[in-house]
Amino acid sequence: MRDFSQSHEWLSINTATVRRQWRLDRIVEECARRGIRAISPWRDQVAAVGLQAVAARLRDTDTVLSGYCRGGFFPAAEATGLRAALDDNRRALDEACTLGAPCLVLVVGSLPGALDGNPAYHDLARARAEVRDGIAATLEHARQANMPLAIEPLHPMQAAERACVNTLEQALDLCDELDPARSGALGVAVDLYHVWWDPKLAQQIARAGRERLLALHVCDWLTPTRDLLNDRGMMGDGVIEIRKIRGWMEDAGYAGFAEVEIFSEHWWSRPGDEVLDTCIARHRSAV
Repeated sequence: MRDFSQSHEWLSINTATVRRQWRLDRIVEECARRGIRAISPWRDQVAAVGLQAVAARLRDTDTVLSGYCRGGFFPAAEATGLRAALDDNRRALDEACTLGAPCLVLVVGSLPGALDGNPAYHDLARARAEVRDGIAATLEHARQANMPLAIEPLHPMQAAERACVNTLEQALDLCDELDPARSGALGVAVDLYHVWWDPKLAQQIARAGRERLLALHVCDWLTPTRDLLNDRGMMGDGVIEIRKIRGWMEDAGYAGFAEVEIFSEHWWSRPGDEVLDTCIARHRSAV
């Protein structure tokens, strides 16, 4: 297993971690100033600065991406919504290519309208079928663009609103069905906040192997958790066995970045400098 204790060479910052403090262009500058060589930006943050402007800033600072957030949200109540989702995912793929991302992360979606408290239907099996069909359709464009898709399973607490793929096993079943040749076009993003609890996690990471393991997202699970979306912990402040799981990832062939992704009202209320400096320290001590 790689030794992170003396260097943060393999640290990446998911830009949601400091989205309340700074615009994306400032995040790129602050990361570069600290020798953080990778980020994973969100589409809305890119749009606020401008796609070409962000691409130029990345080049100027020698900053690379560990992923691009995000595609997905495939289910819809009617055919026009399904088509609109496919169109949006094609745009996301093109943006990821422009920025030189290694993969487009998919938060696949679930019951349409549930995020607003008004689900159009309650049929979870239908949503999962629409996710499968949406990924299959998007995979064609992804192959043409040479941009891998990374399915991110989300914790079951978000099964209704954000993602009906909730375990690594489910995600890998989709990968095996849609990309049986393990071509590298389809894989998974392993976010420890969402999968740490899974009794099959070690087995499924080993099953995934190097070809399927496209991203590793790290943070911690606080106890008690005060908010199921925006109370993620800084690494080392909670109960996730981060280093053990990273070991499983690396034993399976993963050699990429450990991407810090923290949605937290606490950390969003702190100065951005403090957050990034703490990420560096905890990357060395807890990841």
